[in-house]
Amino acid sequence: MFDFPEIIVIPLGDWINTAVEWLTINLAALFNVITIGIRWPLVQIEHLLWWIPWWAMIIILVGTAWRFAGYKIALIALFGMVFIGVMGLWDHTMTTLAIIVTAVVVSVLIGIPLGILAAKSDRFEAIMRPILDGMQTMPSFVYLIPAVFFFGLGKVPAVVATFIYAVPPCIRLTNLGIRQVPREIVEAGNAFGSTGMQLLFKIQLPLARPSIMAGVNQTIMMALAMVVIASMIGASGLGLEVLRGIERLDVGRGFLAGIGIVILAIMIDRIGQSFGKVNSTRRPSF
Repeated sequence: MFDFPEIIVIPLGDWINTAVEWLTINLAALFNVITIGIRWPLVQIEHLLWWIPWWAMIIILVGTAWRFAGYKIALIALFGMVFIGVMGLWDHTMTTLAIIVTAVVVSVLIGIPLGILAAKSDRFEAIMRPILDGMQTMPSFVYLIPAVFFFGLGKVPAVVATFIYAVPPCIRLTNLGIRQVPREIVEAGNAFGSTGMQLLFKIQLPLARPSIMAGVNQTIMMALAMVVIASMIGASGLGLEVLRGIERLDVGRGFLAGIGIVILAIMIDRIGQSFGKVNSTRRPSF
C-alpha cells in the first residue's frame, strides 16, 4: 500500500544506456572528428599561452584591463597575476585559460547563431526553451558521463562538458537582446530599404550588444565553474589542483588553486562587462 507498484516502472535508464552504446558504436567516426576539431585549437592555444613570457602576459592582461575597465581593475589584474606566479600556479593557470578560451569560443560560435534563430522564430524558441531549461538545471556532474563515454578522458571531454554547461546563457541573452530592440527602430530600418542581413548586422546586433556580452560573460563564469568539476575526468589546470587538495586533505593546496580561479573570474568578469559597455550607446546606421 505504501510502496509504488513496480509493475508500472519504466526502465528509462536501461533505454538511455542502450542509446548511448548505439551512439558510441555507430557514430564513432563523428566523435573522432569532433575530438580532432577540439583538440587542435586547444593544443595551439595552450602552447601559445605557455610560449608567451610571464611578464608579457601580465602586460597584455593589465593593459587590456586598463584600456577597457579602468586602472582599478588593472591593478587587480597586476597583483592577481603576480600572486598566481609567486604561488607557483602559472602553468596551471595557463592550462585552465586554454580550456576556458576553447570552450567559450565554441559556445559563442554556436550559441549566438542559435540565439539569433530563436529571436527570429517563435517556434524555434519554443523548442529551445525546455532544452535550455534542462541544460541549466541538470546537475553539472551529469555532463561528465556522456563526455567520458563519447570522448574518453582528458581535456577534450572537459571542453565538451564545459560547452554544454556554459552555452545556455549565451543563447538566451542573445535571443532576449534582439527581441528587446525597439520595434520603431526596426521599422525605420525596413522603411529605409534594409535587407534582412543589414537589419540584423547594422541595427539589431549593435543594439543588442550589451545583452549579448552579458550572455558571453555569464558563459565565461560558468565555464570557470565547470573547469573545476571537469578535473574529475582528466582535465589539468587549477581544477586538478583543487581536486588533489581534496584527495590528499591538503587544504592549503586546494585553497591556493581556488584563489587563482577567483582571480581569473574577477579579471574576466570585469573586463567582459566593460566590453559590453563600449560603444553600447552608438546610434545605428541605416
